Amino acid sequence: MNESIRKPRLAIVGTTASGKSKLAMSIAEKVQDFEIVSLDSMQIYKRMDIGTAKPTREEQAIIPHHMIDIVEPHEEYTISQFQIEAQRAIDEIDSRGMLPLLVGGTGLYLRTIIDELDIPGQFLKTRQKLESNPNTAELYQKLSELDPLASTRMEPNNRRRVIRALEVTIGSGMKFSSYGPGLSVYKESAYEIIGLRWERAEIDRRITARFYVQMESGFLNECERLFDSKDPLSRSASQALGYKHLFQYIKGECCLDEAVEAAIKDTKKFARKQERWFRRDPRINWIDINDDVVESLPQILKVLGK
Repeated sequence: MNESIRKPRLAIVGTTASGKSKLAMSIAEKVQDFEIVSLDSMQIYKRMDIGTAKPTREEQAIIPHHMIDIVEPHEEYTISQFQIEAQRAIDEIDSRGMLPLLVGGTGLYLRTIIDELDIPGQFLKTRQKLESNPNTAELYQKLSELDPLASTRMEPNNRRRVIRALEVTIGSGMKFSSYGPGLSVYKESAYEIIGLRWERAEIDRRITARFYVQMESGFLNECERLFDSKDPLSRSASQALGYKHLFQYIKGECCLDEAVEAAIKDTKKFARKQERWFRRDPRINWIDINDDVVESLPQILKVLGK
């Protein structure tokens, strides 16, 4: 058996602005067995650096990073593609006797790796037809008829999830609920999962402070370059937090102050969603952070037997 398989594997999760990347760098520099695998659904895009809080080139030179800058912003990138390529990166890390350190706040990306989820395919034409129907209640009723179990696992007004479940059910001919055990099952994992937990007021403060630093670092210029590129951004990239708000300003739909305020407000809402997602996972070992994420390093090293 590969020696790396017997060593503790590690995943660092938490809300946006919780300091996951900073802590991961500290762990990797201290232990020197790790290479970082990003679980961020927006850091996959090239040239979207400032707004995604992407690790700097200097940081990536110190510790190898994977699943960063892998597609152009105009390209659609599915969760299935991520699962395949991230697992390939992890296998490569293993082959060199190193360990993957999973880091990110995209909960579904984490689950695809640690739980090896059976992910349904994409059915673009079916999805487009469903999206042309503005009546979410009608779509939910259709899902209730075609896949009653799937309908009980989501809110009737969660349009994105309802459409996805219908897309798969209609497109594949198999019920959406038939794909694997689903997200409600938390099986034993090979990874030690560490969650960083802050007081909500402090996360809000950190989100606000980080956004203003990003603006000072040229975030608006980054958005202008993306907006002016010859290829239109993919649906996912164009809806990235911060980017979509500054795009509205660039298009003249609001003033800059309004765009910044909306971006900060929506990012705080997103942090709450992340918190609720991760809180459901009983495998996460939570560490309360009071001042600096690096203060948790001794606890994590103890878990790793260092």
